[in-house]
Parts: sequence; structure tokens; C-alpha cells
Amino acid sequence: MALRDEPVALVSLKPAAGALALAFLAVLAGGACLSLAVEALRGGTDGFAAFDSYLWRITRFTLLQALLSMLLSIAFAIPLARALHAHPTFPGRAMILRLFALPLALPALVAVLGVTSIYGRNGFVALLFNWLGFNLIPNIYGLTGILIAHVFFNLPLATRFILAGLDTIPEDYWKLSSQLGMGGWARFRLIEWPVMRRHLSGIAGLIFMLCVTSFTVVLTLGGGPRATTLEVAIYQSLHFDFDIARAVSLTLVQLCLTVAVLAVLSLTGRPTEEGFSLRTTSRRFDQPTLTTRLLNGGVIMLGLLFVALPIAGTVVSGLAADLSRLLGESEVWRAILTSVLLGATAAGLALIISLSLVVAREYLASHRGYASPKLFERLIDRGASLILVIPPIVIGSGWFILSRYFVDPFSLAPFMVVSVNAAMAIPFAFRILRPAWDTAASRHNRLCAQLGLHGWNRLHLIDWPVMKRPSSVAFAFAMALSLGDLGTIALFGNDLIQTLPYLLLQRMGSYRTQDAAGLALILGVLCLLLMIAADRGAATSAKREVANIG
Repeated sequence: MALRDEPVALVSLKPAAGALALAFLAVLAGGACLSLAVEALRGGTDGFAAFDSYLWRITRFTLLQALLSMLLSIAFAIPLARALHAHPTFPGRAMILRLFALPLALPALVAVLGVTSIYGRNGFVALLFNWLGFNLIPNIYGLTGILIAHVFFNLPLATRFILAGLDTIPEDYWKLSSQLGMGGWARFRLIEWPVMRRHLSGIAGLIFMLCVTSFTVVLTLGGGPRATTLEVAIYQSLHFDFDIARAVSLTLVQLCLTVAVLAVLSLTGRPTEEGFSLRTTSRRFDQPTLTTRLLNGGVIMLGLLFVALPIAGTVVSGLAADLSRLLGESEVWRAILTSVLLGATAAGLALIISLSLVVAREYLASHRGYASPKLFERLIDRGASLILVIPPIVIGSGWFILSRYFVDPFSLAPFMVVSVNAAMAIPFAFRILRPAWDTAASRHNRLCAQLGLHGWNRLHLIDWPVMKRPSSVAFAFAMALSLGDLGTIALFGNDLIQTLPYLLLQRMGSYRTQDAAGLALILGVLCLLLMIAADRGAATSAKREVANIG
């Protein structure tokens, strides 16, 4: 219901805050797109000349690596999810599912170093084969390395989503299949596959989108012009060649490709969000044979090793580095402090913008009696996901090209890193905050209006105790995302403004692999501590809420 007793001046601030938040996102994304359009028109025939065979070859490779990464991730995730679902009570199952959530919290650059420590020329696999007498020298750079890294990130994600779908199968189905004496293939064809098929299109679309917009993995493992995607080519055109016409053409193709992929993705549906649940599956009544148990155990073990080995490799390589020397370098501490400061600022900005959008949306919904949403509400929903349509590298490129007419683009590094990283975190923060705020508002709006609670009193007594937990989770997640980002700082970074990922990339480029491994461990620990703190804060708040209800 509308809060008619609330002061008009205070009420009008809520949609105004949402409008300001939308204006920030519109200027950030719209300014970049406008800059690219103007530059393309000013370039004349130079812009069209950039649409050559090189551009189309990069576009084909961008689509090819995304398609192969998606197919491999799904193909391996299906038997792994089935094996985990078939054995819901074995010791360590919950630990494996928690481990499968870890790649989502790791910065891409840290995970890449972990992958190279296992599959690289001097990695664990090469050493193992040499010890067995095989002269194997793996080539981790190129399409092979990109696929391994992408599957490392996306296999656990796909497995958890598919497992969540299998968890929705009623117990009666398993009881009936056991009574009918169904074999493994019959159970898969008649029970499991129909459920998985409903989720696979959304899962495949999500993974494909993540791989199309992958930057850090391809930048570090691409291995040259034959294995370069559009986003990496944009960075190379601006940072190394300063070929504006080429950068504009690449960015326009990337933008069109992203919009097209998202349009197709919107038609395929989305995977269930229950994929992050650790709850056990429904009871199974079938008794797997010894062969089936061994096969499932082998699949689970292979999946566990594939995910755990790079993480362990990151830790081992980082501990083998001279951490005491690294932590004694002023350059490292300056990079850490810069990362923390920019990350915290970006997370705070993302939280403020997301809360403004959430509050404005709920106020408008309650003001119209929760009827069909109008244009402004739809704009709020679309604006919160704007960064998914216009990737960070496109925004950074547009503003880099535009700013060079007025100032030194590198002097804008702090502002661009904070702005783009905040926009990058808003889709996730918005989805964390919105359910909590909408639920609290539906419960408290009428009572607060009757009691005359509004403004600071309502925020302090009613809203903040409810929003403290989701706000802390959103802030920690946004800060971890910003700490590990390399895309924007790779464009605007310089000797004066260096984040930890940027310094790590520099050490890798100068072949100081030991230092890079140590920096990767430091960066990974910082991000994981943030995620653990958010998770524990959420758990503590949930326990307090349960205790208060009781």
C-alpha cells in the first residue's frame, strides 16, 4: 500500500535516488557508446577498413572458444552431477560442494596461475610424466589452455546447477523406478534427463556468455594472434598499438555480439538459483551395483582432482615464493593498499547505487498497489543489469578514447576503476538486496505508517537491522570482485596507479614467476577472507533472527 502518512518531501527522495542511480549508469555506459559511435563516424573510411579478415578471424575464435568451453563444461558436469546425486550420504560430499564454490570466489588471474602450475611446461603433470619416463612437454598456451581454465571455472558451476535440478525429483520417482527394476540407462532417460533438459539451456547460455566476455584468461593464456578474443584485441589495440580505428571496430563488434548472445539467452531461460544449496538430495531406493559405485567414485574423484589441483597448485607455488621479501617491498604494499582502497570505494558505490535502485523500485511498486510495473520500474530492472549488456572492457575503451581529447587518460585510472568495478558488481548486489528489502517492506510499511516511523528513525529501528546482513554480503562480494578485476586497470593502469592484479600481470610479463605466484596467493587470500567474512556474517545474523523469532 502507499505510505500516505509519510512526508511528501521524504517520499519523493526515494524515486529521485533511483533516478540518480540510473543516471550514473546511463552516463557511464551511454558515454562510452557515444564515444565509440562518434569516433567511428569521424574515422571515415579508416573505420570501415578495420573490418578486415583479422577482425572476423578474432570474432570466429571468440565464438569457437566459448562454444567449446560450454560444451566441455556441460559434458563433464552431467556425469559428475549424476554421481554426486546417486550417493547423497558419502563422507566428504558437503566438502566437495563447498570446494566447487571456491572457483567463483577466486580472481581469474589467480586461477590461471594455479592452472599453469598443474598443466604448464614445468607443472605437476609434466613432472609426473617425466618421472614415469615419458618426455611430455605440455603446451598450455593457446586454445588448450583457454579451454582448461574455462572448464575449471564453469564445471563446478554447471555441476551445482544440474545437481540442484536433480534434487527436485520427487522420492516417489525413485521408489517407483526401484520397484520396476529400472537399470541405470532407463533411470537416466526417463527420470533424470527430462529434469536436466529443462535447466541445460539456461546453464549453457550462462557459461557461453561468461566465456564470450572472458578477458583475463585469454590475455594470459591466449598465446598470440591465433588465440585472441575480441576483448583482448581491444586491449592490445589501445594499450600497445594505439590503433583507434581498430579498437572502435573491435568494440562495436563485441557490443553487437554481447547483445545478440544476451537476446538468445533471454529466450532459453535461466538456471535455478538453488545451485548454491548444500542440502542433501531426496532418498534413493535403487541399490547401485559394485561396478556403478566404482564408476561413480572414479567420476567424483576426477572432478575433485580437476578442481582441487589448481587451487592446491596456487597455494604450493605461492608458499614456495619468497613471501617475506615480497611483503617487504613498498611496491607490493602500495599495490595492496591501492587495491583495498579502490575495491572498498567501488563496493561502497555499488552498494549505494543498488540500494537506491531497490528502494525506488519497491516504493513505486507499493505506491501503485503492486499492479503491473510501469516504465520507470522496468528501467530500474534493466539498468541494474546494464553491465551484462555492455561489458566492462567496452565501457573502459569508450571512455579511454573519449578522455584523450581532454586529459591524459591514465590520470583517470582511479575514477574509471571505481566506476566500472562498481557497475560490474551492481547486478549481483541488486539481486542480493532486493528480496530482503521487498520482504521487509511488505511486512513493515503499514505498521510504520500507522506509528509515524519514517526517515532516520525507521532506518535505524526497522530497516537497517533487516538489511545489515544482505548489505554486508553484497559489500564483501562487490569488493572481492573489484579486488580481482584486471580489465579496467589493464587499460588505465600506470606506474603511479597499480593494483595487485596489475602488479601481478607485470611480474608475469617480466618472467618473474616466483613473485607472480606469491602475489597470486596474497590476492587469493584477500578475496577468500572477504567471502568467508561475508558468509560467517550472514550465518551469524541468520542465527540471531531465528533466536529472536523463537
